[in-house]
Formats: sequence, C-alpha cells, structure tokens
Amino acid sequence: MAEPTPRRNEPRLRPAPLLFEPTQVADDPEHFFDLESIDDPRALLARATELTHAFRAATDRAVEYQAMAAAQLADPRRFDRLTTAAIAESAEWTEDYARKMIEYGRELLRGGGENASGGEAGGSGSDHGHVDPV
Repeated sequence: MAEPTPRRNEPRLRPAPLLFEPTQVADDPEHFFDLESIDDPRALLARATELTHAFRAATDRAVEYQAMAAAQLADPRRFDRLTTAAIAESAEWTEDYARKMIEYGRELLRGGGENASGGEAGGSGSDHGHVDPV
C-alpha cells in the first residue's frame, strides 16, 4: 500500500536519487538502474524500494506541476488562454480529467491544496493526482 504523502507544511523527504543510465546500457531491455546486478536479495529489495519511492515522489511532483500549468493555461485573464479541450489534447488527457486538473492546479496556485501529492484539494472529494487520464 502506498505511504501517505506529506502535507504542504511538512518537509518533503528526499527520495533516492534517480541516476541517469548510460545510453548504451539503457537500450538493453534487461537493464534497469543496475538492479539486475544486485545478487543479495536484501540489497535488491532495499534499492528497488528506494527507486519505487523516488518514482512515486517524482510522479506526485510532476502531477502538481501539470495541474498548475493547466490552470495557468486556462486562466481567463490570459489573452492566449487555452480551452479545456486544447489542454486535454496537449497533455493527452480526457476533457473531464483536464477540468479536474485545472481545478486542482487552481487550488495549488491559491495555496489551498491539502497535501503536496495530489490528495484532497479544497474538500472536493476527488483524488486529482490519481485520476486515470484515459
């Protein structure tokens, strides 16, 4: 089960660094962050768990930035405002998901998001950070 994410006023934990893999190694489908070279199952579990937490944290933060960008692009005060349909197409979302992300982004921009990873925002009851976009 996923661990709860920190609230806005709590410091973020720094996950394990996501190190970039060399190009020739990344082309090998059996290679993944050098996990295949770890023989000790305890060490493998520890490193794989670190990577899992790092990817989750990165995903949560990326969703926040997506939402804030969507809200800014949909802002009616912008002369170059995009429609919900245009934002959805650009991000490869459904229009319904784009509407939810725009609202979530507005909550984040107002500082009203309850937590930093896509949880409740403004008491809407929707889990904006984990809605399937397709």
